[in-house]
Amino acid sequence: MATILVIDDEESIRSLLKEVLERANHHVLEAPGGREGLLLYQQNKVDLVLMDILMPGTDGLEATLQLTREYIDAKVIAMTGAHGDKNFLDVAKLFGARRVFEKPFDLNKLLQAVNEELAK
Repeated sequence: MATILVIDDEESIRSLLKEVLERANHHVLEAPGGREGLLLYQQNKVDLVLMDILMPGTDGLEATLQLTREYIDAKVIAMTGAHGDKNFLDVAKLFGARRVFEKPFDLNKLLQAVNEELAK
């Protein structure tokens, strides 16, 4: 069982991902923003982070960059609902995200990506 941190300002997205990931036998931590997510990451052994890019306060790009700079083994999958603007996804990859998904995403494909990253 892996510990996965879901950082998203939308409670409905966090709840959906938590339900899907727990059904796949993962332990899920949740944070409504980048700052809270960074604190949870520092306080827990986290195997993977699912990071929303556009959030108020410390956004997902800033949080991804900080995580991947401070923790060389941090695994981040970034997500955004900014349709048509691939720039956010490209920047997330430059900042260290291993994979990116545009919302709405296929839950099966996301779960497959999670499992593949955890296997690395």
